Amino acid sequence: MNSTAKQERLSRTLKIWTPEDKAFWDQQGEAIAKLNLWISVPALFLAFAIWQVWSVVAVSLPSLGFKYSTNQLFWLAAAPALSGATLRIFYSFMIPLVGGRRWTAISTATLLIPALGIGFAVQDNATTYPTMLVLALLCGLGGGNFSSSMANISYFFPKDRKGSALGVNAGLGNLGVSVVQFLSPIVVTVGVLGIFGGEPQTILRQGREVQVWTQNAAFIWVPWIVLTAVVAWFSMNDVADAKAPFAAQAAIFTEKHNWLMCLLYLGTFGSFIGFAAGFPLLIKSQFPQVNPLAYAWLGPLVGALIRPLGGWVSDKVGGGVVTMWNFVVMACAVLGVLYFLPKGSSGFALPFGPADGSFTGFFLMFLVLFVATGIGNGSTFRMIPVIFNELKIREAAGRDGTGRAAAAKEGNVLGAAAVGFAGAFGAYGGFFIPKSYGSSIAATGGPEVALWIFAAFYLLCVVITWWFYGRRNAEMPC
Repeated sequence: MNSTAKQERLSRTLKIWTPEDKAFWDQQGEAIAKLNLWISVPALFLAFAIWQVWSVVAVSLPSLGFKYSTNQLFWLAAAPALSGATLRIFYSFMIPLVGGRRWTAISTATLLIPALGIGFAVQDNATTYPTMLVLALLCGLGGGNFSSSMANISYFFPKDRKGSALGVNAGLGNLGVSVVQFLSPIVVTVGVLGIFGGEPQTILRQGREVQVWTQNAAFIWVPWIVLTAVVAWFSMNDVADAKAPFAAQAAIFTEKHNWLMCLLYLGTFGSFIGFAAGFPLLIKSQFPQVNPLAYAWLGPLVGALIRPLGGWVSDKVGGGVVTMWNFVVMACAVLGVLYFLPKGSSGFALPFGPADGSFTGFFLMFLVLFVATGIGNGSTFRMIPVIFNELKIREAAGRDGTGRAAAAKEGNVLGAAAVGFAGAFGAYGGFFIPKSYGSSIAATGGPEVALWIFAAFYLLCVVITWWFYGRRNAEMPC
């Protein structure tokens, strides 16, 4: 590495960043990109953990003496999804305004606010509901981080590596969803933080008194948040070429492919986070003899682990093809879920299948859905930066080398903004899918109407992907 490159690394701002230049990539670019990726992953993991911590905490509040209604508890669980999705809209544009290193460190540090707030609040059952609702909304800070994290990593890798890199970042980051659901019920049973964790609470469990440290579900993440924020500040990089005013990024709103990809990402990530949020409740309502906490975390786990594969395969064969077939599988899996549901009072159930349902079949079909959402998350996020790069390259046809370089830079900026905005749009699935289950059950006695709507939506996504991206002579093959 020459003296100029060393000086840039010390300043943490990369004034020259040309990952599409193979010589540059081989000599220094790949090492720098990977360093930033592997710091980004734990930061995003922690963001997802804080975002989903209410899915565990809200269930515990009644046993701790909090006098909240069922509807109030539902809103506490749903509020992080709403605020996180909304914050993603703003976070989508922060990297070009603030810088990837700075914003990763700052946004990770803000996770301390809900983590500490929840930890102290749950120790006093006199805490008011408005206070709890504010803390739930603040957990959306974790949800917002996804858009800025993905936009940042998209700058570091060349076009033929973006799918794999974004898949690793998001896939390992998404593990925070399953880990917080798996780990929290364990850490609250032990005073693992000693004098720093506060006093235990006494609850009744199966007719006997037991001590729990509910605050551990939030406090356990505090030291890791501090460590990761410090490492990000001192070890990551800002890319000078990524700087762009909001007006330049706002060009995505006039591009139809931005909105098409938002719709497709709602179908993939929106389904992932929505299914993860609603899976325990759906199990409990349809198979009351089953303990949902024993199984629910497995779905988000497989969905997160498979996401890098979706990006990698898309780098090889094209994101449009992978996404199209992925939605076909998702539509079929929803029909499988309908087949294995108990045939209750709803008039929208399939007229065939086991009358009492089959939890094994139901669970396996949902695992297929989670796998498909994970692959689709990786393939759609590979498509977005490629689409915007190609749009600008086409516009630059006939220009000289300087014009093409400027077009490539603009394509990277727009692609990163579109990645972030699609992440924001898709996150609303975290609220609407569980709410759809509840509305369907309330209106018809079962979740079937919601599932039929999901299947129809996935078929619409098949058509959109095939027409614009997957067929021969498609408008934007990618």
